[in-house]
Amino acid sequence: MSLQNQPSGDSISWLLEPDTPGVRYLALRDLVGLSDEDAELKSARRKAHTEGPIAKVLSKMEEAGYWVREGPGYNPKYRSTAWSIILLAQLGASVREDARIEQACKYLIDHALVEGGLFTSITSGAPSGTIDCLQGNLCWSLVELGYDHPRLKSAFEWMARTVTGDGIAPVEDKDAQVRYYAYKCGPVFACGVNNKLPCAWGGCKVMMAFSKLPANKKTPLIKKAIKQGVDFFFSIDPATANYPSRLGDKPNRAWWKFGFPVFYVSDILQVAEALTGLGYAKDKRLANTLKIIREKQDENGRWLMDYDYSGKTWVNFGAKKEPNKWVTLRALRVLKVAV
Repeated sequence: MSLQNQPSGDSISWLLEPDTPGVRYLALRDLVGLSDEDAELKSARRKAHTEGPIAKVLSKMEEAGYWVREGPGYNPKYRSTAWSIILLAQLGASVREDARIEQACKYLIDHALVEGGLFTSITSGAPSGTIDCLQGNLCWSLVELGYDHPRLKSAFEWMARTVTGDGIAPVEDKDAQVRYYAYKCGPVFACGVNNKLPCAWGGCKVMMAFSKLPANKKTPLIKKAIKQGVDFFFSIDPATANYPSRLGDKPNRAWWKFGFPVFYVSDILQVAEALTGLGYAKDKRLANTLKIIREKQDENGRWLMDYDYSGKTWVNFGAKKEPNKWVTLRALRVLKVAV
């Protein structure tokens, strides 16, 4: 079986074309499998940082380490600090390649990570601005960027505790030192935005973050949270995306629209990314999801851009309904592990 697991086309050669240095670097790293010390990969990584979208995003950063507006960086979407860091992580940026990336990560920690390990969206720094999608996205991004900070441990521990419910008081207990809040309102991804039901979009970000954490940093609490999260995502067939929704019984159509970048909206491809990253690539319960991913290829083994943020973030990544290198990269990463 080929790496692509596809009937025709040579999508990897397409991804390796030199005119898209950001994609080429990640394809060499994740699909071809070159080591970090390989000369070709080093060259590609440097070019991705100096000529690709990474360079464009960094050119918009203020010297202090923030984008657009000082503070925690949640607003305005999707150009402020939090979103720019999430985007940089998806582009393969690394603190080893550009000192500005480390400066941005430090700024985020200093201005958005409050006592107890909560990332907040609120300018005042109040912990009530915590929510699963933001917490998971930022924890994942900082690890992916290669930024190591002592306070990240508390961020992962808080995130795990919110999944399990261990040691967290209910929303109503205003006097408790550690409690849930209006958005992050209960265990197993319960979210106030989702009518207090478990939010699979937010949960997907949390599981992505756990999947990036090295094994030696996965505490018993984090392992417990991972198990509960896996149980949640496999409580149904992920291919149906029939998770609890404020819309009722009908899942959001965005679940089947693959795109790039991925912010707080999730797709079933990201569910597969999270679960394969946690070691469940061969699990039969993921088979139908992988089948859908394969079936969305075109005749050349490429995936289309179904969901995009054109005009909303710093870089446009391709036209809708057209074959897209970034989306194809996402899909092939999953299929490589699942083969």
